[in-house]
Amino acid sequence: MRTFDSPLPIDDALPRLTEALRRQEAAVLVAPPGAGKTTRVPLVLIDEAWAKDKKILLLEPRRLAARAAAARMAATLGEQVGETVGLRVRFGSKISKKTRIEVVTEGVFTRLVLDDPSLDGIAAVLFDEFHERSLDADLGLALARDVQQGLRDDLKVLVMSATLDGARVAALIGDAPIVESEGRAFAVETRYLGRDPRERIERQVADAVKRALRADTGSLLVFLPGAGEIRRTETMLKDDVRDADVDIVALYGALEARDQDRAISPAPKGKRKVVLATSIAETSLTIEGVRVVIDSGLARVPRYEPDVGLTRLETVRVSRAAADQRRGRAGRTEPGVCYRLWDEPQTGSFDAYTRPEILSADLSSFVLDLAQWGASDAAGLAFLDAPPSAAMKEARTLLTELGALDPQGRITEEGRKLRALPLPPRLARMVVDAGEEGAGDVAANIAAILTERGLGGDDVDLTHRIDQFRRDRSPRAQDARAMAKRWAPNGEGGDLSVGAILSLAYPERVAKSRGSGGAFLLANGRGGNVDAASALARQPFIVVAELTGAANNSRIVLAAPITLAEVEQRFADKIEDHDAVTFDSASASLRARRTRRLGSIVLAEQVKQVSPDAETARIFAQGLIAQGIKKLDWSKAALQLRTRVEFLRKAEGDEWPDLSDEGLAASASEWLEPLLMDKTSRGQIGSGDLFDAVSNLVPWNLRRRLDEEAPTHFTAPTGTNAAVDYEAEQGPTISIRLQELFGLSQHPSIAGGRIPLVIELLSPGHKPVQITRDLPGFWRGSYADVRTEMRGRYPRHPWPDDPASALPTRRAKPRGT
Repeated sequence: MRTFDSPLPIDDALPRLTEALRRQEAAVLVAPPGAGKTTRVPLVLIDEAWAKDKKILLLEPRRLAARAAAARMAATLGEQVGETVGLRVRFGSKISKKTRIEVVTEGVFTRLVLDDPSLDGIAAVLFDEFHERSLDADLGLALARDVQQGLRDDLKVLVMSATLDGARVAALIGDAPIVESEGRAFAVETRYLGRDPRERIERQVADAVKRALRADTGSLLVFLPGAGEIRRTETMLKDDVRDADVDIVALYGALEARDQDRAISPAPKGKRKVVLATSIAETSLTIEGVRVVIDSGLARVPRYEPDVGLTRLETVRVSRAAADQRRGRAGRTEPGVCYRLWDEPQTGSFDAYTRPEILSADLSSFVLDLAQWGASDAAGLAFLDAPPSAAMKEARTLLTELGALDPQGRITEEGRKLRALPLPPRLARMVVDAGEEGAGDVAANIAAILTERGLGGDDVDLTHRIDQFRRDRSPRAQDARAMAKRWAPNGEGGDLSVGAILSLAYPERVAKSRGSGGAFLLANGRGGNVDAASALARQPFIVVAELTGAANNSRIVLAAPITLAEVEQRFADKIEDHDAVTFDSASASLRARRTRRLGSIVLAEQVKQVSPDAETARIFAQGLIAQGIKKLDWSKAALQLRTRVEFLRKAEGDEWPDLSDEGLAASASEWLEPLLMDKTSRGQIGSGDLFDAVSNLVPWNLRRRLDEEAPTHFTAPTGTNAAVDYEAEQGPTISIRLQELFGLSQHPSIAGGRIPLVIELLSPGHKPVQITRDLPGFWRGSYADVRTEMRGRYPRHPWPDDPASALPTRRAKPRGT
């Protein structure tokens, strides 16, 4: 076995690992951070007999980790990258005939194995930091295992990680042996600082950094969720920290390679470094001199929503495993300190492991790769977690719409053309289609900016980013432009706008302004907001490339303007005309409009004349009911009819219909909708119409009884018809002059004689003198007192001693009597 000048903790496990791979074709290596597995294992394995004259592939989750690993191994051998140790990443390769170890990113390996399923000339595939569970890593392992079982039984597969459920992975790849390394971890003291949710995370992180600079020695590694927070924290610290011996640097994926290298290189002698990093620094990297870690406890991850076809960047709590990884960075080379910006009990509520990307990602590229492999689904391949069925179904639907899959789920020639571009299928479709219209170069630049964070700056307007990208002379931008040129070598001179090109990839993200404040509605129904200070906020239409934040409060971080004419031209086959009738509450009438819609957004609107029918009657009725039954123009007769029926319903039961406000609202389809079949406004409804409509709710067999048992009037002995007030508080009531009831020896009643009328007895001057439910009792009792009082006031009117036997009258006594 090869020996090395500087020992590493992994060395003790290497004999067991090499022995395991001699006996079997797969193994799992579990080793803690800093053990040296990334840079030592490949160098040992290339000397094994089974690797003779073949290459070993080392897969890394990120380009930064791949570059760092290749550089460290090459330095160990006293060589340059490109000799024994080569590098193959998206922006280029450093490979030679001498190369035996290729360090590649996981995405590069996926394309490699799909293009060459036999993996000719490859002795082993090593999956480093597999616990990160990227979609490419899961797919790559599944494909490598399939190759191993079907084409290459001599291919070695090694899965390596620091925090991993080793037994589960071992079972997945054929009950492979597990080799564990104890590593060498120095003690790390953990200090919990808590966090005020009302204060920005950048301010609290900056305060923690200043505290650590005062209290501790060594360089600092600070974990923040994203580049925006890093830049804001960097600005605060450069304003607050005046010590010339403290160097504040950033580390995230969108930086130039030279800036990343500066961040991970040791601090000059006598100086300290504060590295502000994203999750990119959790694994695979050892930053010399770091003995203090400050952890915000946050990470920014993509979350895909299949129902609207959107991937949003969401800030989430890290897992316990990730928090442990971050903490371990402080103890790689000496005892250290970890400051955590949360309270200790909260750690228990964190997820145990980082959520696998396969469970929350856009699976369109994944499904297209499976189709290229000849698999219609994932069931026949080895995955630790099965992809969600909803996301798989949505991906197949999208790929079918893009022409990449046939109805049986097989890849088409068009699909192979899209897969040939190292882009998500939507962006590949955009580049291909724009190229056919002479705008392939712009489309390729858009694709580069969307897949490589930070290119072209951070302006929300994609048009401005493209201009900046074209002027950028940095090595990263030049490499990206060269890569984009390879994607679309012949597409120049087209006159498509940036927004129109972007809409080729995301037609459902065409968005219309909601009027003010930068609020937009997307064609897929989702809302989003542009910074009100941006010129995009004043555009009537835009196409959204990227959203961040919660679904109910999404922020548009990248978009481009598009004109209505472009939308109409591009999506003529998707735009639909809708005729809609609505109820206008202000005028209490129907309004008809024809709208041209692209999904959820209205492109144009035209007022039309309402043509009444059954559907408009339903809409009209719903609108009137919502305003309230009382607002209808009820006649006195209609109101009386309702109160009479309601009286009998209470007296006799549910055989009588419910004509209360609530009851009529519930039965509007029976009485109101038929009435409105030929009407469009409340003013067209006559009071007689309402009477007739409500009358029809009373069955024929009850109408005769209604007049008998709840008459509209009581006919007095004098022939006077006194209206019965069924709404009176004390019950059905009549008001009538006392003299008109002379001679009545039985109290008037209704409801078949079961309920006595309440009689309000009036004086000859029509003033109330008595209320009674027992007229005979009144004649025998309190009438005498009333007679005494009234006789002096109304001497010309009769006041007999025995009213029960007197003649009723409506007149006064003749003069002189």
